[in-house]
Amino acid sequence: MQRSDTDGKAPLFQSFFLGGFECSTHRRTDGVRLDLLRSTRHDIHAERDYQSMLQHGIATVRDGLRWHLIEHSPGLYDWSSFLPQLRAAKAAGAQPIWDICHYGWPDDIDIWSSDFVTRFARFAGAVAKLVRNECDDVPYYCPVNEISFWAWAGADTAKIGPLARRRGMELKRQLVRATVAAIEAMRAVDPRARFVSVDPAIHILPKGPRQRAHAENARLAQYQAFDMIAGELMPELGGQPDYLDIIGVNYYPHNQWVLNGAGIKRGEPLYRPLREILTENWQRYGRPIFIAETGAEAEHRVPWLRYVCDEVASAKDSGVPVEGICLYPVTDYPGWANNRRCPTGLLGFADEHGNRPVYEPLATELRVQAERFQTAWASSTY
Repeated sequence: MQRSDTDGKAPLFQSFFLGGFECSTHRRTDGVRLDLLRSTRHDIHAERDYQSMLQHGIATVRDGLRWHLIEHSPGLYDWSSFLPQLRAAKAAGAQPIWDICHYGWPDDIDIWSSDFVTRFARFAGAVAKLVRNECDDVPYYCPVNEISFWAWAGADTAKIGPLARRRGMELKRQLVRATVAAIEAMRAVDPRARFVSVDPAIHILPKGPRQRAHAENARLAQYQAFDMIAGELMPELGGQPDYLDIIGVNYYPHNQWVLNGAGIKRGEPLYRPLREILTENWQRYGRPIFIAETGAEAEHRVPWLRYVCDEVASAKDSGVPVEGICLYPVTDYPGWANNRRCPTGLLGFADEHGNRPVYEPLATELRVQAERFQTAWASSTY
């Protein structure tokens, strides 16, 4: 569904519904490096995948680069893993939002060192130059994906690289430094560039009154990376208000829980409506906002999308200008830990020719929701 400018304001994206391709490249606890673009065969079927998205009304996609494949030696770049994706997007007429770093980095860099920031900024600048020379459209980038989640998973709980514990805030600061340096390097090359800051939107409640303050502090930690990028928190990291350009919130069925306890499920009395979470983000930052990732597995895909759309519609009714909803991942993918088939996508695994089966119940629901939002825009309901 293509967006139309019904209120005199230029649309942020080419379509309200987006599709995201899983592009994680981190190392697991056993040392194995993941490459989800390769595992899902999106790397060799990108143009076919983009064309499939367009057939379902999805013109804007989230996709990623694999830094570890591109920079084998400091400052020397092999673009052969990225150029096919870049040119495929152009050929198909898709609008990509490129993740520059999605949990992975070259093995020769110490992520805790100043060299990580310097190398990443130089790499990001080189990406911006390549994209500028290849494409005429305004480019969209997510410099570092999910800073807060990466800090927790990589440096508090040792679930992914760099496999550290009790260093979460240290990694969060480091990733913010890298983000700031990348934005500056990319804007120096292409001042038109737009930047998306993405992190999970969560809700945490205490088990009892004595945990209230602790739970609230844990909940508010979801905003630290955004605040750092904007220069509101730890300004010594170099953040500036205009560096926080577009906010992407990732929201899944498991994003609410009791502190050190069980998850809170949709439909339970303590579950906080997504509309309230979106409103809080909008009131806090006043930036363009969209659902950067959302989805569920198997038969839960349709009711979950319906719920998210209902909540987005309610948020928009109350004045929150939600700019889009990204189905993520838009294809099925092998699980990080055990390669199990995760049936999350609108599309399934590709065959040798790049054909992917369509999960028809989700495709039908997507058409219904696309018509709903299109009608709402046309009637100025939202």
